[in-house]
Amino acid sequence: MTSDAKPIPGQTKTEAQLERGWSNTFEGRALFWIAVAFSAFQIVTATFSPLASEIVRSVHVGFLLFMVFGVSATTTESHGWKIVFWILGTLSFVLGLYHWFFYNDLILRAGDPNTIDIAVGVIVVVLVFEAGRRMMGPVLPIICAVFLSYGLFGQYFPSPINTRGYDFAQVVDQMFLGTEGIYGIPIYVSSSYIFLFILFGAFLERAGMINLFNDLAMGTVGHARGGPAKVAVISSGMMGTINGSGIANVVTVGQFTIPLMKRFGYPAYFAGAVEATSSMGGQIMPPVMGAVAFIMAETINVSYATVCVAAIVPAVLYYYSAFWAVHLEAGKRGLMGLAKQDCPNALRALKQNWYLLMPLVALVTLLFSGYTPLFAGTVGLGLTVMVILSHPIVNAIGVPALRAAFWILLGLSAALFFEYGVWLLISMVGALMAVTFFVKGGRETLKVALNSLADGARHALPVGVACALVGTIIGTLTLTGAATNFVRVIVSVGENSIFLSLCLTALTSLVLGMGIPTIPNYIITSSIAAPALLHLGVPLIVSHMFVFYFGIMADLTPPVALAAFAAASIAKESGFKIGWTAVRIALPGWIVPFMAVYTPALMLQPVGPRVEAWGFALAAAYVIVKAILAVTLWGVTATGYFLTNVGWPERIIAFMSAALLVLEYPWTDPAGFAACGMFVAWQYWKSRQLRTATRAAE
Repeated sequence: MTSDAKPIPGQTKTEAQLERGWSNTFEGRALFWIAVAFSAFQIVTATFSPLASEIVRSVHVGFLLFMVFGVSATTTESHGWKIVFWILGTLSFVLGLYHWFFYNDLILRAGDPNTIDIAVGVIVVVLVFEAGRRMMGPVLPIICAVFLSYGLFGQYFPSPINTRGYDFAQVVDQMFLGTEGIYGIPIYVSSSYIFLFILFGAFLERAGMINLFNDLAMGTVGHARGGPAKVAVISSGMMGTINGSGIANVVTVGQFTIPLMKRFGYPAYFAGAVEATSSMGGQIMPPVMGAVAFIMAETINVSYATVCVAAIVPAVLYYYSAFWAVHLEAGKRGLMGLAKQDCPNALRALKQNWYLLMPLVALVTLLFSGYTPLFAGTVGLGLTVMVILSHPIVNAIGVPALRAAFWILLGLSAALFFEYGVWLLISMVGALMAVTFFVKGGRETLKVALNSLADGARHALPVGVACALVGTIIGTLTLTGAATNFVRVIVSVGENSIFLSLCLTALTSLVLGMGIPTIPNYIITSSIAAPALLHLGVPLIVSHMFVFYFGIMADLTPPVALAAFAAASIAKESGFKIGWTAVRIALPGWIVPFMAVYTPALMLQPVGPRVEAWGFALAAAYVIVKAILAVTLWGVTATGYFLTNVGWPERIIAFMSAALLVLEYPWTDPAGFAACGMFVAWQYWKSRQLRTATRAAE
């Protein structure tokens, strides 16, 4: 983006630009109201579905581009460029209405675009590329341009990757007029599920959910060994349940946890790495996973709840590994926790702010009851707004019993939504707004709700623009069938070794992730590699989750490591040093996907030889126990500490013991369990000898 805005500690450059775009100037206020209108449009279309999906997608992209160029206008000092950017933004929004105004005509001439269709399509594609460059830098637009060039000039490429050749009008039609290009599945998911859940998180954050999560984490583990780092892991994990954005978690939770860890003796690089690792796990932590989870559910045609079920065990293992790493590091460095009296009372915090959990509980219940993410997100958002608006009303009620009665009455009234429909929810929100306006603190609460609408639209910009831009890749792949060439390569490798195919797929995700966000990384890699893994016998959801996990790991892996560099600005330490430490802490994140491929029961999938022989419950329990032991030993390997210091020979033994538990040969499990038992026994004897020697010396 045009850049005069300097990031403050904890912000990426893009976030600094977006923050500055919300200034109190006339332009900043105009941008604010555009964002509010964007959120209002998304809420109305999600609630009533008054428009065709193609129209919603087109207007969604129009709003995205309008805001991107609006932010560029507010962050440049040049008067001339301000005018140019506002013209581009307005043009983008007007062209976003093209599908709305000419919807019937476009259907009638589908596959046979006229000259105006082609001209508008070219302009929109160019605007999307420019918005992508301004929002995320040049890497993703360059990758997309390569794919687009392949669609246009593929007939000139050498065999076997050449194409039969496609007319320019056909390519534009694919990218702009159909539902395979810019307006494909990624932007469909962005315009329906993703935006609502981002808005849901924005409202909860404004309502004080971050403080509640921090108080709960501080109250439960803040006083334990290495407490500050454990607070970071738990609070980031809980934030992940409502946020689903790794970078956002780093810059919100990290402002509190990283300085706290440094103050209690953790090195700056380790503190930053713990926060980066914990925050990135938010994308795989149900119930509100990252945007990729919604795209995955739509792509492979399963419910969002099915994706959550597959993700839950690996997500818990991921956070267990981070928790275990900070516990071992604290033991190695002799770091204690905070004084008990300095930690907030978790139970008191829960009693005071329990109402904030109501929308989250309702959301989880709806998702796992079979309702669509669109329905669950709409209801969850409505309940969140009701909870926020009710807070000043409850504060005005002096009698505790009446307060409790109010909450019970509100909950029962909201439950009638299933009987009387969405108009009941709207009526309740309207009534609460009217009452709130006249009570003490109510107008400030209404302002919080309004700001949350703008925040949601702002947070949706990077995700939405990435979804629109990466649609050009999907459009090219579906037009040319180019993905089949890569599939053939992976399948041919997998015929000799599925492990090498997995490594090739993981490497593809990591390399792509060095330059582009998780969403386009997943979309690209899953489009070309996941079908190959399916052909090799890997269950569909496991193959997509495999790609997803390595896309997340790319944000921790230098040289790019976006999450690490976001943490670096807070920790005042090298982003590379934080990145490599995060890789070490997140070691199980590299291994668990491989385990799931060989034993799908780890993702709670009822397939595989052991499931057939033992039954699903026993097979799943067995592989989870194995995974916990493996993660535990890998943590020891990475940290060099268990019951006492662990030397390199012992670390190698611990690593090999864990590796044996991962492999799926008849002899590896007994050998792995035996090696694990001997390692623990040796460490116990060694620590006991050390304590005896210490007591003797005293």
